[in-house]
Amino acid sequence: MNDRKFQHRKDSGRLIASASKRHEKAPDYFGEIAIDVKDLTKVEKTHDGLLVFRLNGWKRRGPTGSTYLSLSVDRYVKEGEKVNEEDPF
Repeated sequence: MNDRKFQHRKDSGRLIASASKRHEKAPDYFGEIAIDVKDLTKVEKTHDGLLVFRLNGWKRRGPTGSTYLSLSVDRYVKEGEKVNEEDPF
């Protein structure tokens, strides 16, 4: 993984396929997502007090041929759809 080329952008991230699993419970993918917490539109608060974000993902292949998932937070709001405008913090 070449982190020098990856740039964090608002509401985006990536999951990279693990090259090797050292044990059965090791993750198949690992990575990060950068979420703009100042603008929490299109976020649902569950009855347990958790914030739930809808994510989109695309299979990608890096310059070295490694496989990863490109991620984005879905903030699209359809016309007439209710948006949570409460301050969750």
